[in-house]
Amino acid sequence: MVADPPMDTLRRILPDLPPRLRQAGQFLADHGFDAATRSMRGLAAAAGANPATFTRLAQALGYAGWDGLRDALIESQRAADPIAPFSGRAQHAPDNLTSAMLQADLAGLSRLDPASIDTAAKALHSAERVWVAGFRSCRAVATLLHYQLRLFRPDTTRLVGGTGPEDLDIGSFHPTDAVVVIGFAPYSRASVTTAREARAAACTLIALADTPAAPMAEGAHHFLRFDAAGGPGFFPSLTGAIAMAQALSSATFALGGQAALTRLRETEARLAAHSQYVSGP
Repeated sequence: MVADPPMDTLRRILPDLPPRLRQAGQFLADHGFDAATRSMRGLAAAAGANPATFTRLAQALGYAGWDGLRDALIESQRAADPIAPFSGRAQHAPDNLTSAMLQADLAGLSRLDPASIDTAAKALHSAERVWVAGFRSCRAVATLLHYQLRLFRPDTTRLVGGTGPEDLDIGSFHPTDAVVVIGFAPYSRASVTTAREARAAACTLIALADTPAAPMAEGAHHFLRFDAAGGPGFFPSLTGAIAMAQALSSATFALGGQAALTRLRETEARLAAHSQYVSGP
């Protein structure tokens, strides 16, 4: 009988697996929800692998076959404690915690999808207004994206809840707006509510999340995935979300051409006039 949670075992042995099993294992680590809800053949097709590879992977993890591993994945998700989502992770930290966290972040960055970011940037560029929503720990990512977008489109970028209760901003959503919602498990109620209201207002919804199954990603026109739980830290990683936010703002700026450059220069001139920065050494 396998004692450890299946994903913990997978991440521990992943570097030592043969190439094909390692590829399947990495796909499984990135798509844990899919693995618990899809058939082995469907999962293999999505991974571009032979179904037998996932059977061998299950056996390498200590299970008799895929059904045993899938049952363990389902049970692991069912047993996840929503009251203690962070302390539960802390119980499985490796001895080389710092190194493992940095390596996991590097691996997560390598899996970000530039094409999906470019597509989402086109939606932001064409929107009359852009609303950015992130709550609790994701507030930092939302604030960063909002700040960078405002440098070249200051009149048409808003932070949900930035100057007052978020329900007042949500009530101002318009079909010509784009709404960016950022979140990862455990998901904040405010992010789910914002996404639901954006859909109801027929806005273009862009979700930055850890899985397509995230409740705030349901019905999104654009989904940008970052790896939040792949590392061993007690708290999910925001590295991928921050990198994605910065790439999204830069791609949107590039689409703006000369007009965006002019607005950026105007912002810089205003900052200089108010002496917002000190001179370097």
